[in-house]
Amino acid sequence: MPKIRVLEKYCKGCGLCVPACPKKILYLPEEVDRRGVHVVKVHAEIPCTACLNCTTMCPDAALEVDE
Repeated sequence: MPKIRVLEKYCKGCGLCVPACPKKILYLPEEVDRRGVHVVKVHAEIPCTACLNCTTMCPDAALEVDE
């Protein structure tokens, strides 16, 4: 089953990937990291289809999909 990996050091919390996911796997949490950024998180219980919409939308290449 494919898995989405967030490269936290590259994520700036823009949220463009969140609406791009047809399965609604990604979300922006309320809490911020040490940089003050809302780093995108993954709902682990929802299976990824590896459509790669999230990686296409991310302007900072902060997401990877491992098959």
